[in-house]
This record gives sequence, C-alpha cells and structure tokens, in this order.
Amino acid sequence: MLRSLVLKSKVLRGVLKSNQSMKMVKCRSKGSSCGFSGKTWTKPSGFDTGLKTFNSLTKQKEPLILARDGVATWYSCGPTVYDHAHLGHACSYVRFDILQRILSRLFGITVIHAMVITDIDDKIIRRSQEENVSPAIIARMYEEEFKKDMLSLKVIPPAVYLRVTENVHHIVTFIEGIIKNGHAYATKEGDVYFDVPSIGDSYGKFVGAVGSQGEPGGSSKRDLRDFALWKRFKPQEPSWDSPWGKGRPGWHIECSTVASDVFGSQLDIHSGGIDLAFPHHENEIAQSEAYHQCKQWGNYFLHSGHLHLKGSTEKMSKSLKNYITIKDFLKSYSASEFRMFCLLTKYRSAVDYSDGSMSEARSSLETVRTFIHAAQAYMAGQLQCSPVQEGFLWERLAEAKSSVMKAVADDFDTPRAVSALMNLVYHGNCQLQPVSTIEGAARSPAVFGAMVTYIRDMLEVFGIDLLHSQEADVLSSSGNLHAVVEQLTRFRSEVRAFALARQEDPTSGSSNKPRLYPDRVPLLKACDSLRIDLAPLGVLIKDRGTSSTWELKLNQRVQKKDQDT
Repeated sequence: MLRSLVLKSKVLRGVLKSNQSMKMVKCRSKGSSCGFSGKTWTKPSGFDTGLKTFNSLTKQKEPLILARDGVATWYSCGPTVYDHAHLGHACSYVRFDILQRILSRLFGITVIHAMVITDIDDKIIRRSQEENVSPAIIARMYEEEFKKDMLSLKVIPPAVYLRVTENVHHIVTFIEGIIKNGHAYATKEGDVYFDVPSIGDSYGKFVGAVGSQGEPGGSSKRDLRDFALWKRFKPQEPSWDSPWGKGRPGWHIECSTVASDVFGSQLDIHSGGIDLAFPHHENEIAQSEAYHQCKQWGNYFLHSGHLHLKGSTEKMSKSLKNYITIKDFLKSYSASEFRMFCLLTKYRSAVDYSDGSMSEARSSLETVRTFIHAAQAYMAGQLQCSPVQEGFLWERLAEAKSSVMKAVADDFDTPRAVSALMNLVYHGNCQLQPVSTIEGAARSPAVFGAMVTYIRDMLEVFGIDLLHSQEADVLSSSGNLHAVVEQLTRFRSEVRAFALARQEDPTSGSSNKPRLYPDRVPLLKACDSLRIDLAPLGVLIKDRGTSSTWELKLNQRVQKKDQDT
C-alpha cells in the first residue's frame, strides 16, 4: 500500500510539473542554438531516474533523464503486418517489455508507450496480390494475430496502437511542414523526397549512415541519400489524395508523424531492433528535427540485438525463410521459459536460439520452482532438516536485493540480476537438506517466506508468473486432480511411516541400532514403486525424511518430445 501511494504521488507530481517540464525541453525556433548543429548529443534537462542506459546516439551508457518526473514517453516501431510474427520479433518485443516493466515496477516510472502498426507497405501489397484479397484484409488479419501472439508472450500492450492508414491525413500535413521548412521537395511525377544535404552534417548519427548509397528511387532524386516521404500513385495500389497527387506515404515518415502526434516535439525513449537504426531511425530523426526545427527530437535510442538460429550468422527473418513462428514455438515451450531465455542475455546483445539455450532457460526456472516447493514444504512443517543458519540467509537476501537493483540500474543488466536470484536460490537449497528425524530442533520459516516472496515478486517484475505456469494451467484444467493426489500422497505417507518404524533388538545388552520390522519391508518397497511409477505421469512425490511432498510436472515424455521438435 505504501509503495502504491508513493508511486501515485510521483505520477501526480509529474502531471503538475508537465507544463514546466515541456518549457524546459521545448526546442527553440530556427536560427537559435536549437538549430541543426551536427551529431553532438545534448544531455537532457529534467529528472534523473537513477539508471544508466546505452544510448545508440552516443554509443555509450548515459544517465536516463526524463522530461517529466516519474513519466517516460516511449515510442516503438511496430510490425509490418503481412505475415505471421516469428521469434525474432518476439525477442525484441519481450526484451523491451522487460525494460518497461523494470522502469515501472522497480523505479516507479509511468511508461507511456505508443506503437505504430504498418498496415500499408510494398510487402503487404505484394501479399494481397498473391492471395487475391485487399491489402486491408491482409493487414487486419495479421495485425490481430500479432496482438494475440504478444498477449500469449505476456507482453503488456502499449497505451495505444496506431495504424498508418488511419493517419495519412496527419502524414500529409507533416510532409507539408517539412517542405515549408526547406528540407523536402516534390517532383513533377508526384513523389516527395527528403532533402538530406539540406540538414548538413546532422545526417549520420548511427553507424553505417555516412557514405551509404541511400534508398532506391526515381531519377528525379537530387541526392542518392534522399529518401521518399510520399510515393506517387501506381495502378492496383491503395492511394490517398495529397497536394502532390494521389499516392501513399513512404516508410519512415509514418513513425515520425505518429510519434509527434502523440508526444509532440520531444521524445524520451525510442526503441527497436538494431537493424532499424539505419536507415529507418536515422531518417526518422532527420524528418522529425526538420519538421520541429530542433536538434534533438529523441533523447535515447535503445536497440535490441538480433536473434540467430545457432550456427548461423544471419538474423531470423521472413525474407531469409529461417524463422520459427511464435505459435509453433509455444507448442513446445512456455512464455515464461522464453522470457527466461531473454533474461539470460543483455537486451542489446545478439542471442543464439537453440534447443540447448531453451533447455538452459527451462532448467533455470525448474531450479527456482524446486526451491520454492521445498521452502514451502519446510514452512509447512513437512520437511525436516538440520537447524538453519538464519542470520546467514537474511544476509544473502539483503545482498541479493542490492545486487539486483544495481544490475537493472546499469543498462538493465538482466543476466546479472538473474544470477543474483539464482545465487540466493543456491544458498537456500543448501540449508534445505532433509534428514530422517531431528527432535526439538529450532525452526526458521520466516526467512524462507521472505526469500520465496522476493523471488516470486522479482520474477513477476520480469513477466514470469510461477503461480500461473504451464503446470498450473494443467492443474486447473484437471478438476479434482489436486485433491486426489493430495489424498493419495497422504495415504502413502502414513503407510511409509508405518513401514519405517523401528524395533528394538531383543538381545539384551546389544548395541545394535533399531531395525525395520522384516514383515513391513514389502510395504516400504511398494511405496517406492508407487513413487517411481507416478513420475512419468507427471506426479512427483518427494520423500523428505519421514514425510513426503508432491507436485505436478509436465509429462517427462512430452518434454522430451518438445525438445526433440
């Protein structure tokens, strides 16, 4: 409750200070110090979040400073909806979802996220001609599939999705503004191009921009680097009216227009895959700064690394036909397992996808689940172990909390944060070694309760909900299975305790230890056989001294089949 009130107060302060903040970051008119002045990045004025993040504009870590206290404006390039989304898309969107969750849930920042859906494009038109349906139908169909895929991966939807086709009138107005400011020109054929030389050395903020041959275009282009803002009408293509004749928007202009309509002349964070840095983000910056007449439209550009199939240097993409759709992936692995896969590498690093890397992610989650289950058994008095070093565990918990916060504040270093959590799990497991019996030993359930709560809370921050895992879904759909297994385990525990009872050696003066009753040994073997036979069926019974606990798991044979697939 206290944390909630603190967060609300921060947001309220941000709203009250919004006018002041906008004045602080608003670009001044052309000809002033806010005019085009090359590639120098200016540290924003505003509110320091306490984080540092790698800014592609400077190619180094910078303090993350926001225009408003407790509020981050965030724009991301959405999909071009002409086909199924694949794991390459999923990796980028899940990674940035994790970053946004960290900002909002650990640092109390309200993230206002807007995303554009590219629903008119050469690829969409080509696909519509192949399928003999309208481009609008193709776009809507794959847009809905994309949104469902994102929800299945637990990606929080943006505050608003915007479609290009519903913003063409805004795009036309935006292009007119760029022409008016002297940074674009129309050709007699009806195309409009951005005039790259007109902005001097401001062009080329990202690696690879300088010396580029530019995009293909008509012979009316003045410079090879000039790129299309408006494309003239072609037969059998959708078109809209404009001052330059019928046509449709170019690729880059859509993002500049939509982001400006939502956030104005200043943007805190812009994200996307590293392949979008040039030319897409480069051209977005050029257009936006030409329209708004400012030198720094977006303060931070965050780029995620590519997803590769292991053994390949090429990114996963539709054009290369080397992709795995999200739907097909989720037949073998869970959303939580994919999130753990993403957490184990830095968001801006390239990552290899393979069965081995997914097995590592699955194993990490299984280790956490096993610890939580054992800790809960200990707290419930079902697990007997030697006296716990309680002070040591409290110290490890405090150490983990500090390490996690330091890691995520350092460019969202999730591998280091996960390592700190797994180290806490390791120390907890070391203290939970079962013993047969220990009479009157001191117990320390509170520290395990604190550890379990913290680990679950942190995984929830990252979008991993252990309470609603794949196993839990199986459990909830199985009617009274939970109660049946509970009763079966309890009955087995009573039989096993009876079989484990010891008899004193009748020989007087004997120093031998008490022995099992010979006629009860078959009962003990039957208990072991039941435990072994239930394991392949997904019911794992664990004997912990004289008591037992149980949990439901995915069928081991199904897991192996999934890994093979």
